[in-house]
Amino acid sequence: MLFADNITKSFSDQDLFTGVSFNIGDGERVALAGHNGAGKTTLLRMLAGEDNPTTGHAGHRNGSLGYLKQESGFDPENTLEQEMWTAFPEARAAALGLEEIERLISADDNDGAALILRQTELFERFSFLDGYTIKARVSRVLKGLGFKAEDNIKRCREFSGGWRMRISLAKVLVRRPDHMLLDEPTNHLDTAAREYLARELTGYEGTLVIVTHDGAFLDKVATRVLEVSDTGVVSYTGNYTEYLQQKEQRRIQIELAAERQERQLARQQVFIDRFRATASKAAQVQGREKQLAKVERIAKPRVDAAARFTITSHGRVEQKVLTLTSISHAYEDDLVLVDVNLTIERGQKVVLAGPNGSGKSTLLRIAAGQVRPLEGSVEWAGRALHGYYEQHQDEALDPRRTVLEEVQSSAGNAIEGEVRSVLGKFLFTGDDVFKPVSVLSGGERSRVALAKFLLQPTNVLLLDEPTNHLDTATRKSLVEALKSYDGTIICASHDQVLLDTVATHVYEIRNGECVSKRTVEPPSMPVPVLKQRKK
Repeated sequence: MLFADNITKSFSDQDLFTGVSFNIGDGERVALAGHNGAGKTTLLRMLAGEDNPTTGHAGHRNGSLGYLKQESGFDPENTLEQEMWTAFPEARAAALGLEEIERLISADDNDGAALILRQTELFERFSFLDGYTIKARVSRVLKGLGFKAEDNIKRCREFSGGWRMRISLAKVLVRRPDHMLLDEPTNHLDTAAREYLARELTGYEGTLVIVTHDGAFLDKVATRVLEVSDTGVVSYTGNYTEYLQQKEQRRIQIELAAERQERQLARQQVFIDRFRATASKAAQVQGREKQLAKVERIAKPRVDAAARFTITSHGRVEQKVLTLTSISHAYEDDLVLVDVNLTIERGQKVVLAGPNGSGKSTLLRIAAGQVRPLEGSVEWAGRALHGYYEQHQDEALDPRRTVLEEVQSSAGNAIEGEVRSVLGKFLFTGDDVFKPVSVLSGGERSRVALAKFLLQPTNVLLLDEPTNHLDTATRKSLVEALKSYDGTIICASHDQVLLDTVATHVYEIRNGECVSKRTVEPPSMPVPVLKQRKK
């Protein structure tokens, strides 16, 4: 069971939430919902025992626990297979012992009888710990998340950012603990891996708590939703869509109740104001004043604010914006791009699609000048001002700075008032701008990183998975801003909304090649019909 008992959490004398209590029973699959910064990740940390509430108690009882954090964690020098076995230290020790005994037996200068006896004991130990089942499970999970058989011998450091998160996710899934806490598990998954994960979690018999902004995914997995806000936690039954429906019904009911109360209180106040100076009504006036003072006001539900911003290009660029010619690149023996040729023209909004590790991010980094290709050339237009938004841009923020200081660091000559105006559009208002970056949630850090990026003067945007970690409302605002952007966009993304509503051109990166998949032509102008003049 997972629980929170009247917990309060405060940062820098500000309460994140107060008086939160809930229980999550064995076998429940629960989604934590709420705007970025509401405290979802903080709650997960407290349930995992990695953080303590300011007051109250939280945690888990009975059984093992697996926790997927937003930051990937592994030994970069381990191979993929070795890293998976770190989830089973006892079985791993038995397996390593068997490998050592095989080496000693082959050396043929040891006590063979003693070694065989020890080998038998380790075989029994490995079997008792379900070692053979573990091997099959590891293979199944890695395949489901998109890893290839040859990836088993690759060092973890050789994988790209999206694949590194899959490694951390795989370690939790192969353990099959009694309780699983998953923080944004779908962020770096393509469609196939996301569908596999949904099936895996639906068949999971333990207790699951998951944080993700992917509503369609939660519809398949969640059976209950806990909404987190500064006023506490509210429980809703059903999946994500049912939660939204119930939340709207609850909002309407509370607003109606609040309005009824306001009318009743207003009538009482009218009586008090009218007869305050009337001696014969003094007792009634005092009685009603006491009643009003005791009434607990019904607070109307707060409407979650959404980031609202636009992106404007700076200066007109030439017609041919970017030309990539015969680009090839490899990481050691892994050839990711082979003779790629791509021309981007002014006003095009290009989305690079394809599975993780196919080379999308590498191609963007080559275009941005972050990586020099092994072969080929990159030619930018003379007036091109390109800005590059990395997939893990939020990880480059300085945790020692405040939000205001961090954004000012890339704002050039912009005055503080201009920077605060931009931050306000990203929901950092008032004293929020003085929060240290270190206390921000993943979604808040992503908003800070996006604000920093958009302060730069650009007419070409190079974006690597820009919607990752953003809450639903901010993601929607970003999509609308990209649709309205009057410059050129080159974006690597799995986000189907970007593919469907923003892209004018879609290229798939697969097996080292860049292949055009779709082009959306601008609407053609109607051809005027010339009427024949009557003679």
